[in-house]
Amino acid sequence: MLLTLTTTHHPATDLSHLLHKHPDRAQSFTTSSGTAHVFYPRADDEECTVALLLEVDPIALVRGPGSTLTQYVNDRPYVAGSLLTVALGSVFRTAMNGRSESRKEVAATPIPLTVRVPVLPHRLVERLFTPLGWTADITPLPLGDGEGGGDDSRYADVTLTGTHTLSAALKHLYVLLPVLDGDKHYWVSEDEVDKLLRAGEGWLGTHPDRELITTRYLMRRRPLVQSALARLADVEEVEPEELDNALVEPRVSLAVQRRDAILDQLGQAGARSVLDLGCGGGALLRALLENPDFTRVQGVDVSASALATAARRLHVDRMSDRQRARLTLRQSSLTYADPDLKGYDAAVLMEVVEHLDPDRLPALEHSVFAVARPRTVLVTTPNVEYNALFETLPEGRHRHSDHRFEWTRAEFEDWAHGVAQRRGYAVRHLPIGPVDVERGAPTQLAVFTLGED
Repeated sequence: MLLTLTTTHHPATDLSHLLHKHPDRAQSFTTSSGTAHVFYPRADDEECTVALLLEVDPIALVRGPGSTLTQYVNDRPYVAGSLLTVALGSVFRTAMNGRSESRKEVAATPIPLTVRVPVLPHRLVERLFTPLGWTADITPLPLGDGEGGGDDSRYADVTLTGTHTLSAALKHLYVLLPVLDGDKHYWVSEDEVDKLLRAGEGWLGTHPDRELITTRYLMRRRPLVQSALARLADVEEVEPEELDNALVEPRVSLAVQRRDAILDQLGQAGARSVLDLGCGGGALLRALLENPDFTRVQGVDVSASALATAARRLHVDRMSDRQRARLTLRQSSLTYADPDLKGYDAAVLMEVVEHLDPDRLPALEHSVFAVARPRTVLVTTPNVEYNALFETLPEGRHRHSDHRFEWTRAEFEDWAHGVAQRRGYAVRHLPIGPVDVERGAPTQLAVFTLGED
């Protein structure tokens, strides 16, 4: 199967620098999908075209471990789909991440691009690519001797033209080629949600057919589809608490690990009443209400739409009177002193502080640690040092566009110890997620405990 990508950006040979593949020699790479060949049919200042040709052994494909194919005669080695995207992600990984030391400005700039895929299921091409700013030229391919070909053919020679960053274009292809094909050559498990959300960051959540894309990409596996859509909805409507650009373990997302760590620390603190400050769509509130040990729970958010979303997802309108009495949803800014937040055992700020401008942090400190002043305060925030381990996160980019900053471990510890010293708390730090020897964990947690007044 073949894919070509062309630009007329001047000088067009910048494309080779972005792709980290020299235009003067053909290169071959062994991938899990087969042997991928990269070469340049044309490379000069006016126009540059790179070709990715993937050779797949049809017999090995059927016999391979984990194969879902049962027929030796099939279209998998010839039709653009999941096999090609695996090679695309492997061979052009750095470009997909948006990294280029020699052409940083070009990597971040939308440039004119033309993508051609000679054999591609075409029924949904315009529906999926047009909202992203692509124009599609579709030439259906006849089958056999031409009978039943033409418009009846499932396949087409497709050319896409548009102006995008190279990283965005590769991510569009990475997600949508298998979506168009509607099939995958491997078993789809929970880690596919990670891949989808990472590659779909910045465009999937606003795509009018995001549900269709998600459903087909995840092979209609309902639990995975529901999980992905819920997380996309959280990102769109309120906080990106569950996106985090990666699920860091095959079966347990970082969002779940974060919530479990919070619940564990609340249990250790013996908290019975809890403030969820910056509650967003209510993911933590749901977990708190499911535990009868928490007798009083209040979700606070500055966004009225976030609170409405939380109420809808928690099914507040169908709660029993006893359950409803445990929950309060309150619209309030965390940077303004709110005396009604006093009297709680614990407060949680889960992936919240990084959404504030740094000059508003003293106001947050005052409202939480001086006015509300619970016995325990739990604060989680991304560890920016870990970002380099996320394969599809461009270098220098925050994990979400709404993050005002992301701290290193030393910066977070410095802030936390300053708050503790000024406000009469002790503080300790815990990692959340897999710990890298050099870069630490993806999420950092500070546990504040009030000293004797």
